[in-house]
Amino acid sequence: MAGQKNPTIAPAAAVSIPTRISLPREWPFRLAGNLFFLIVIGALASAIITIKTNLIGRKLTDLSTEFYNYTSQIGFTLDDIIVSGRHKTTKEELKDALQLTRDSNILTLDLDAIREQLEALPWIRSAQISRHYFPNILQIDLEEREVESIWQINNRFHPIDKEGHVIDAPYVSSRPILLIVGEGAPENIPQLMQIISQDKEIFSRIKVANYISNRRWDLILDDIENGITIKLPAQGQDKAWKKLVKLNNTQGLLKRKLTIIDLRFPHKVIVKLGKMTKEERQRLKDVKESLM
Repeated sequence: MAGQKNPTIAPAAAVSIPTRISLPREWPFRLAGNLFFLIVIGALASAIITIKTNLIGRKLTDLSTEFYNYTSQIGFTLDDIIVSGRHKTTKEELKDALQLTRDSNILTLDLDAIREQLEALPWIRSAQISRHYFPNILQIDLEEREVESIWQINNRFHPIDKEGHVIDAPYVSSRPILLIVGEGAPENIPQLMQIISQDKEIFSRIKVANYISNRRWDLILDDIENGITIKLPAQGQDKAWKKLVKLNNTQGLLKRKLTIIDLRFPHKVIVKLGKMTKEERQRLKDVKESLM
């Protein structure tokens, strides 16, 4: 109608629509479920592998047993054992260590194990093992220990080799041999032997080497009860021994009637006299004056 105004329409109120939707936090549960599932699969896989491995292992064992039985039947049994270098080790000791018979299959022999068994015997220092076929022979080459001295401890006597190894076996010497005494003597005798064996003349006169207080040596020459005692220092044994050798070569020191020669001091030699004639005492006095 003329002159009638159009009705006004009020704008609608603005509606707020959320832009993010919050979901429940489910990822920890999913992660835990996946881990559990993986653990179960891993356990089953390990069980299956173990079962298959055992089966394969048993099968291989059966096959190897059949193979060795067959090779024994066609002639791969031990024909003989040849041993070289045996002097002090008895046949019974070897048999007990080897535990072999003519029915033993030569292919199954563990050469490393045999070597270890032999080297555990008291007289055997080292062993070389080899096998040969047609004839089937086990070759054993032994190196036995050589006795260098006898160790007296707690009223018992033990043979000692050149490396200071105590040989746990009975021994009767057929020649004069050095007697060593004292706690710790075997492991320290190799070093001393290198020093005192340089002069063969004096070395042949040494009867006893006494290790004193786990630190130094006393050597007894000529006679165990009435011989000359040489006192070596704890340090510088080599220099002290060279001094003794020089004095003996130039002054004939060890030809005198002495009971003690003390070499423990670096710049002097102390001697104790035995029963001597007046002339012998004068000659020894001349020697001592030459050392001053």
